[in-house]
This record gives sequence, C-alpha cells and structure tokens, in this order.
Amino acid sequence: MAVRHIRQLGDPILRVRCERVQNPKSAATRLVADDLRDSLAVAKKKYKMGRALAAPQIGAPVRIVFVQTDKQRWTMINPEITDVGPNDFTVWDDCFSFPNLLVRVTRAHQVTVSYTDTKGKQHTMQAEGSMAELLQHEIDHLDGILALDRPSGVDPFAFRTEWDKLHEASERYSPPKPREV
Repeated sequence: MAVRHIRQLGDPILRVRCERVQNPKSAATRLVADDLRDSLAVAKKKYKMGRALAAPQIGAPVRIVFVQTDKQRWTMINPEITDVGPNDFTVWDDCFSFPNLLVRVTRAHQVTVSYTDTKGKQHTMQAEGSMAELLQHEIDHLDGILALDRPSGVDPFAFRTEWDKLHEASERYSPPKPREV
C-alpha cells in the first residue's frame, strides 16, 4: 500500500496546471493511479467523506484522477470536459485539501467527459448531478483551480463542524433540481 500525504491549502502544487500523461500504460502512470487509490481509501476512512482524488493532491503534477463510488472505481487519465449541459445547480462542496471547510459552488448539472484508462482505452462518460459536480471539481484540480475559487451565493463558506450541526450529511451530495441559467 502506497499512501501519500494529501497536500493542503497553501501548497503551491495545488495551483499548478498539470501536464498531460504521454503514456497511459506506463509503470509511472500506474504508480500514480495506485497511490491515488490507496491514498483515497485512507482519506475516506479518516474524514468520512470523499469519492475521488486528483494527482496534484498527492504531489504529482499530472492529469490523473481516481474515482471510487459505492458501486465502482476507475482511473481517468487526461480527463477533459467536452460538453456542458444548459442547466446548473448549487451544492456544498468539500475537499481533502481543506477538509474543515465547505464551499457553496454552482456547477453544470450535466457534463460529458472524455478520458483514457490505464490500459490506453478511450472513454466518453456523461455525468449528471453529484457525479457531474465531482468530475468538475477534480478536473479543476488538474488546472490548479480550487472550489474556494468558485464561491456562489451569499455566505458561500462554512466550517464543517458548524455545517454538520445544521444539516444532514446526505444533503451535501443531494443537490436541488437544476435551474435554468
């Protein structure tokens, strides 16, 4: 198991635009993907949250994201949003790089993402709702953008302890229906 330290707010690597992966099937790519998987597993237990981790969060400035939901897990190499739906929604976003803070952000309700897997196969994925928000969040990490850079609405920041006192944890990933932009 190769668990890496998750970089925290203020670490300059979180603001770097990551390099494209040239060889998705290389040993170096597999190492980063495996370290993302292992680091996410430990972070999920520690923070009781999380569904994905981007490579810069473990100190690797390359375009790799590891995603794990209740039903499946996969590695996205060079993910790119290729289409954005017409609706958006607002959601409280959390991040391993600033785990004690939540940020209200507005995201596209639907996105199409293309990426390569570790076997070199191309994929196109349509995501809606909380999965669309998650993918936008992780791809932002690859571009050096944090959720803190995208606050939305009045009082868009909340400390996790205060937020948890006022809301059910499930509300975070159950955004309201999309609204027209």
